[in-house]
Amino acid sequence: MGTDSVESNDTVHLNLEFGGGLEILFGSIKCHSVDIPLNSGSEKLKMEHLLVWVRDNLLQERPEFFMKEKSVRPGVLVLINDCDWELCERLNATLENNDTVVFISTLHGG
Repeated sequence: MGTDSVESNDTVHLNLEFGGGLEILFGSIKCHSVDIPLNSGSEKLKMEHLLVWVRDNLLQERPEFFMKEKSVRPGVLVLINDCDWELCERLNATLENNDTVVFISTLHGG
């Protein structure tokens, strides 16, 4: 009777991957399987909310290497299910259960 999908009404399960050196900022762990709580009153998870959640819950050091203001810093490639987020409305992209979001730094020191 109405208990078809009880588990995902208030969270979205995502697979997050960090590469190109970004993994160092996240405890040297490349892959994270996470459940992101939805903002109250929201039915969808947007990339903008995910970035804030990642900053507040996963990022362990040097946030300036990952984010600039409300977005990722220049030089960080973002893929949503293997598609460049530039084609998916960037911060307004809607994420669904079991999506994979990949963050890759394209800048390397030397």
